[in-house]
Amino acid sequence: MNYGTVFNVIGKLLMTLGVMMLLPLAVAIYYGERASIVIFAVSAISTTLAGVALSIALKYEDEFGRREGFAIVALGWLVVTIFGAIPYLLFGLSSIDALFESMAGFTTTGSTILIDIESYTQSFLFWRSLTQWMGGMGIIVLVLAIAPGLAIGGRQLFQAETPGPSSDKLTPRLKATAEILWIAYVLISVVEMVLLYLAGLPLYDAVTTTFSTMATGGFSPRGESIMAYHNPVVEMIVMIFMFIAGANFALHYRALLIRKDSLIRDREFQIYAGILIMASLLIAADLTRGGLNFFESLRLSTFQAVSIMTTTGFATTDFNQWGDFSRTVLFLLMFIGGCAGSTGGAIKVMRVSVIVKHGYMELFRMIHPRVVKPLRFGRRIISADVLRSIFAFIALYILAFVISTLILAGLGIDLVSSLSASATTLGNVGPGFNLVGPMENFAGLPAIGKLVLLTNMWIGRLEVITVLVLFTPEFWKK
Repeated sequence: MNYGTVFNVIGKLLMTLGVMMLLPLAVAIYYGERASIVIFAVSAISTTLAGVALSIALKYEDEFGRREGFAIVALGWLVVTIFGAIPYLLFGLSSIDALFESMAGFTTTGSTILIDIESYTQSFLFWRSLTQWMGGMGIIVLVLAIAPGLAIGGRQLFQAETPGPSSDKLTPRLKATAEILWIAYVLISVVEMVLLYLAGLPLYDAVTTTFSTMATGGFSPRGESIMAYHNPVVEMIVMIFMFIAGANFALHYRALLIRKDSLIRDREFQIYAGILIMASLLIAADLTRGGLNFFESLRLSTFQAVSIMTTTGFATTDFNQWGDFSRTVLFLLMFIGGCAGSTGGAIKVMRVSVIVKHGYMELFRMIHPRVVKPLRFGRRIISADVLRSIFAFIALYILAFVISTLILAGLGIDLVSSLSASATTLGNVGPGFNLVGPMENFAGLPAIGKLVLLTNMWIGRLEVITVLVLFTPEFWKK
C-alpha cells in the first residue's frame, strides 16, 4: 500500500473542500451573519491548511493500483465528511450529530437530526445543501475534473467512486470525462434554479432546493420540505428534475450533443420509467380507495414515488400516514433506486433487472437444459464476471441491511422504524417510516444507532464493496 499517494490525494480533496467552504462564507457575509462568518472562515482555513500539509508532506505517484484506489475513495469520503462536520460542531451540534449531518449531506442521503430547521442561519442551511450537491456527482470526480496530476492513477478512483454496476467513460481521456459529467451536472442545475425562481421561489430557496434535487439528496431549507411552498408548479419542476437526476448523466450528455433519442432507447431508462409509472398508479389507486380524489392521489403518489425511487427524499405530504400497501410500495422503491451513472443510490435499476432476467433464464434452462443462450441487458451481453459482481454486491447489501436492522431493533427501536431506517440510509434515501418518517427526524435515536446509520450512508454511497474491502485482512497484505 502506497500510503503517501493515498494521503496526498486526500490532501487535494481537503483543499477542494476548503475552497468550497468559501461559498457559505460568502452567504454569511451577504446576510450579515457575524457568528457564521467566523465559523466558516475558521472551517475553510483549517480544512485548506490540513489539505496543503498532507499534499506537501507526502509524495504522490501517478501510477498506483486498485488497493490505493479503494483506499483513497473510501478513506477520502470519510475524511471529507469529518472535516465537513467542523461547521456543524462550531454551530453547537454534538460530535456524533455533526458527523451524522455531514455524512447525510455528502452521501446525498438527506436524513437529518435537526429539529427546528428554520431556526438555523442561511449560511448553515446553504452548507447542508451544498455538501449534497458536491457529493451528488462525486467529490473524487470533481477533483479529477480540476486536478491536472491525476490523469493516469485517477482511472482507479473513477471506477471506485462512480455509481452503478459499470462506470461509463465518455472519452478516452479520463479528465475530459469527469469534466463532461460535471458540466452536464452544472448546466442542468442552472436550468432548474432559473425555473424554480420563475415559479415563485426566493433565489436562496431556488438554489438550495436545486442543490438537493440534482444530487437526489433531499435537504431543504424548510422544515416541511417541498410541501412548505404550497406551489404545484414548484412540485412539478422538482419532480421532473428528480426524474432527470435519477437517470444516467452520460445519457443526458449523449442526448444533448450526440443522439437525441439516447435516453428513450436505453433499456435501463425504459425500465426505470416503467417502474415509476406502475408504482405511481398503484399508490394512487390505494389512496383513492382511501377517499382521496383520483387526480390529487395521482399528484401525491407520483411525486413521492419519484422522490423515493430516485433516493431524493423530498416530501409533499406525510406519507407516513398512508396505508400499509402504499408504504410497502415506497419501501420496495428504497431498494431499487435510480439508474447506473445517476446521482441516485440503492441497488440500481440495472442490477435488479439483470438479477430478475437471470432468474427467468434459470427457469428457462430447467426446461431446455441444452440451449446455450447469453444473458443480455438491452444490447449488452452480461459477462460471468459482471454477473458475479452483481450477486456479490446484492448479497453484501442485504447483509448490511440485516445487520443494521438487528442492531437498531436490539436498541429497542420498533421493527418498522428499524427496517426503514436501515433501508433509507443504506440506499441514501432520507426519510423512513414511524420514528424516522418525513415529518420526524433521526435526533431521538441513541448514539450507537446514529453511528450504525451513518456507516450505512457511507458504505451505501460507495456501493458497499469499495468500503467493505478495507475490512478484509488480505487488503492490507503486500
